[in-house]
Amino acid sequence: MNASRLALLFFFFALATTLTGCDAIAGIFKAGMYTAVIGIFIVVALLFFIVNKMRGPRS
Repeated sequence: MNASRLALLFFFFALATTLTGCDAIAGIFKAGMYTAVIGIFIVVALLFFIVNKMRGPRS
């Protein structure tokens, strides 16, 4: 096992032993919501940038 996989396994073991089931699930969903919001913001900003580049320079 490489070091990163061992660290990940230790992290999940620590989570499993320190958090109750509901707290763990709530943390996963909260992280998912924040990740989705940030991802949507990045995609919209990228699309806005691409559309502005395709329009060309404004005179």
